[in-house]
Amino acid sequence: MNKCNRFRMSSFQIFDLMFNQRNIHELTCLFAVVLLLTCQCLADDGYEMDDFLKREYSLTKPYQGLGSSSSSYWDLMGNAMITTEHVRLTPDLQSRQGAVWSRAPCYLRDWELQVHFKIHGHGKKNLNGDGIALWYTKERMQTGPVFGNMNLFTGLGVFVDTYPNENKNHEKKYNPSTQRVFPYVSGMVGNGTLAYEHDRDGQSTELGGCTALVRNIPHDTFLLIRYTKNRLTIQIDVDGKQEWRDCLDLPGVRLPRGYFFGASSVTGDLSDNHDLISMKLYQLTVERSQEEEEEEELIPSVDNFEHLNKVEVQEEGMSGVQLFFTIVFSVIGVFVLGVVAVVMYGRWKENSRKRFY
Repeated sequence: MNKCNRFRMSSFQIFDLMFNQRNIHELTCLFAVVLLLTCQCLADDGYEMDDFLKREYSLTKPYQGLGSSSSSYWDLMGNAMITTEHVRLTPDLQSRQGAVWSRAPCYLRDWELQVHFKIHGHGKKNLNGDGIALWYTKERMQTGPVFGNMNLFTGLGVFVDTYPNENKNHEKKYNPSTQRVFPYVSGMVGNGTLAYEHDRDGQSTELGGCTALVRNIPHDTFLLIRYTKNRLTIQIDVDGKQEWRDCLDLPGVRLPRGYFFGASSVTGDLSDNHDLISMKLYQLTVERSQEEEEEEELIPSVDNFEHLNKVEVQEEGMSGVQLFFTIVFSVIGVFVLGVVAVVMYGRWKENSRKRFY
């Protein structure tokens, strides 16, 4: 038991100490120690005292705020189901999709979302799919090809992609400068017109990302999304070390307020269990200038986005067999055209001679 847990007293214990403690000096010292340890506990958790959990945007056990009730904070859709331990977005079955969406739009300017999830199934390496997506978008409760959500979305999508669609053609040569190792975590900001390319695993629109080995591991896996002062940060804790590891840190990201949080998943011919254990949203307190306070984003955007993704689509060179047949058919084509030209020229000369008789 750590120092934080030893000093977690009930209110009845504290009142009992107050009425039975005669030495005021000792009582004062006790409260000072409790206050100091409380501050240390909050600091150990990585939060300032002003930062706090927003329950209306959080999803935690026993998931009482999830369902069809009018008092619920979250909606369930598709094949998603609630258990005592998690919200299963999709089971380890083919052609399933499910999602959860917050009902209340979020008007916080600075926030941090911590997600506890688990991906597991019977499929072998690279024979599983497809992954989990986390959303902060203008639209909600939509279905589509992007991890079970709509394409051309407006807002932020963070993808835990477990299947490399782009590499399913095993004849394609490996290119270490463009090819990623899966499972892979990436982020994307959509403005309603930017399409996620499923066949390329969103590589042309990603803001950045990292490899995260999250399938069938014996310890908990976590993902953190922080948005503060137009800076997007994604961190992961998937190694069982209880330490955050940087995945993406990008300034110049502009997200409007009033969007909805959600999580979705989909399976196709390959499948996995995609379990959402908790989503905890914390409001962050940061200092802002007067100009920053008055600034209001209307459309999601990323500064200098065209310079972020420098991946160019390179066409593969032809094989020896392809080159041989290309040359052969080219020669045949030239020969046929030459024969046709000679025949046409002969007929033209013959017609010209007949006109003189």
